[in-house]
Amino acid sequence: MLGPFSLVEIAAVLVAAATTALVLFVVTLPLSSPSPSVQPPPGSTFYALGAVQEGLRAGDRAPELAGTFNGQPVGLTDLNGNQIRLSDLRGRPVWIVFWATWCPPCQEETPVLRDTYEKYAPDGLALIAISVQETSVDDVRAYVERYGLNYTVAFDGSSAVFHTYRAFGLPTHLFLDRDGVIQQVILGPLTRDKADEIVSGLVGDK
Repeated sequence: MLGPFSLVEIAAVLVAAATTALVLFVVTLPLSSPSPSVQPPPGSTFYALGAVQEGLRAGDRAPELAGTFNGQPVGLTDLNGNQIRLSDLRGRPVWIVFWATWCPPCQEETPVLRDTYEKYAPDGLALIAISVQETSVDDVRAYVERYGLNYTVAFDGSSAVFHTYRAFGLPTHLFLDRDGVIQQVILGPLTRDKADEIVSGLVGDK
């Protein structure tokens, strides 16, 4: 006995409550939910900036490096203010990565980007590292100079291009063939072996 109730009566009440809760859960569960085609692998240090969304996929043609901000068209520029256009790189394999200087996984993979680019630049590889949510161009430039980065670093101060590419976290990698078609999308930092595997395939596809 527990107060005026027996243990059997208490157990019956708990079972009934649990059954009711389970029924309500099943009834209110959505019939289906959208699942992005590309998601960070389990255990990845992918740094999410917003809600998971359906992004660009392999087989899609990459959009131009531009967007809108406050209703106005915005283009992508490098740290010196020069316009960067994907159309100008047609005929070359292109590696695009969205990153930030304050993003730990982006910092960790910086040597991978630098060394892989230097290895394959003679084969025509173009690497565009697009920084987002930074305080200033000078902060990004200081980072580039500190680590001796020779690939193109762009400044997406309004995140317009980030949104055009439907990205939602850092780092986000997109690998384009010579015709501007996306071949792979990788969320999270790359190992040297993985970067070499992907890029070697791109530059060898002529």
